[in-house]
Amino acid sequence: MTRLLLLFLAVLNARLSSAHGGLANYTVGETWYRGYDPDTPAEEQLGQPWMVQRSWASIDPIFSVTDAGLACNNPAVAPPSHIPIAAGDNLTAVYWYWLHPVGPMTVWLAACGDAPDDSCEGADVNALSFFKVWEGGLLDGTLAEGNWYQKSFQHWDGSPDLWPVMIPASLRPGAYVVRHEIMSLHIANKPQFYPECAHLTVTGTGDALPTDEKYYAKFPGAYSMSDPSINIDVYSDAMKNVTNYTIPGPPVWSG
Repeated sequence: MTRLLLLFLAVLNARLSSAHGGLANYTVGETWYRGYDPDTPAEEQLGQPWMVQRSWASIDPIFSVTDAGLACNNPAVAPPSHIPIAAGDNLTAVYWYWLHPVGPMTVWLAACGDAPDDSCEGADVNALSFFKVWEGGLLDGTLAEGNWYQKSFQHWDGSPDLWPVMIPASLRPGAYVVRHEIMSLHIANKPQFYPECAHLTVTGTGDALPTDEKYYAKFPGAYSMSDPSINIDVYSDAMKNVTNYTIPGPPVWSG
């Protein structure tokens, strides 16, 4: 019995240590928008009129800061539809499970054009200029044992993990790519990136976009492995008791 229990725990630990995930759905108010499912045949999803998310073929992470998939994952086939949302409303990202506990989470937007009828369907996500509208990192405690937002948004009761973020109230109406990214740092000096993107049509009376270039970044290009917030071992003697963490990338634009 003891040997069977040890074997079960070993298998469970292996699954948890390698378990990944991704952004499954979105909600605006009471309306749900279905995302891409890498476990469902692509031909049942690509081009469907309900699809709002760029495709991602695997729950495995992006490992390189120079990978083109760092923008919107791979292969990032554009959807035909979009999520309608008013500036000032919350967009909630839905994860059916998330197991990694350490690292920052960020939300980005990129405008696809200036005209009201512009679309993101033909946009090259590697050429878009993204600006960060939200970030969450180390909330309290130490790098190794503290409470990260990535850990705090997890649910262990069978309900989905929800990540609500407000679209800036002053944002100019138009077509946008919204990019959610989880950066996991639980393996020493081997960051894991989990980006997913969807298309938005934002309405409202605002007319604001970032005017300072310091807010903008392209993917790849936004990150470097020389950044000590990315190439990091949070469990090392030098870092495990540190109580502050700088989230990589440009500052947040709040409108």
